[in-house]
Amino acid sequence: MRKKMRTYKDVLEDGIQLLETAAIEEARLDAWLLLEYTADITRAWYYAHMDDGLDAKTEERYRTLCTKRAQHIPLQHITGRAYFMGYEFCVDERVLVPRQDTEVLVEEAISRMRNLEKPQILDMCTGSGCILLSLLLELPQALGTGVDVSEGALCVAKENRKRLGLEQRAELIQSDLFSADYFRKNSGNDHMEYDMLISNPPYIRTEDIEGLMEEVRFHDPVLALDGKENGLYFYEKITEQAGTYLKPGGWLMYEIGCDQGMDVSEIMKKNGFEQIEIKKDLAGLDRVVTGRKMQEEQNV
Repeated sequence: MRKKMRTYKDVLEDGIQLLETAAIEEARLDAWLLLEYTADITRAWYYAHMDDGLDAKTEERYRTLCTKRAQHIPLQHITGRAYFMGYEFCVDERVLVPRQDTEVLVEEAISRMRNLEKPQILDMCTGSGCILLSLLLELPQALGTGVDVSEGALCVAKENRKRLGLEQRAELIQSDLFSADYFRKNSGNDHMEYDMLISNPPYIRTEDIEGLMEEVRFHDPVLALDGKENGLYFYEKITEQAGTYLKPGGWLMYEIGCDQGMDVSEIMKKNGFEQIEIKKDLAGLDRVVTGRKMQEEQNV
């Protein structure tokens, strides 16, 4: 006797139960997103066809992916995609998964760049490229440079650049901060002064990494998390040299940990930046620090 096909609803309920048993925080949502991904369906289609039978091959693949998620592998690593500022990005274990909190940084950057004719943007510690590439999509006249020490991260960023059609507007450079030849005055580059330097650098204190959720601790690259002993190492190193690469009046913008606002503000102040502000995220936590390079004095 032929075995009856199980329905979409049955399979989804199995996925939810599997993830709830594994203490996945958003088990119902993640189970649905994996079904949407595996079966290539929409919510509207599901509600119209939830009692239809699902073929055994798709069901098996769905269970395999749910089992991976139950092991606390990030959903975005399983599907290979993440959404940021409304755009789809490729992601994997070589880069941090883009987070909604970081959109606050990008929105602040857009507000400062929108009225410039052809803004030049430098994204330090670019990772997947989500910050830089989103800015270029939102600011059609902008050009940008993304920098990362990780060759693997740059491979992901280059794939995103290609998928988003930004190969002519975004340059991607492997460099340990400003160490590469690209940043030396004799490198032949003619656009080394930027209107904005933006960064979401590693800012987790080394001792705090062990306390992070499993999805981050075991699956995000440590290189992109570890801000050294006090979490401020990269803010200090970048800010020390930022003025060299910013135009007069150019902006320096960072994402920060929720308890780092005052410390990063002091680092900016010590290095001569003005108009320093701390911005909060949707949860009311400090998330972004902005500062501006001093304008050159006008000749009278």
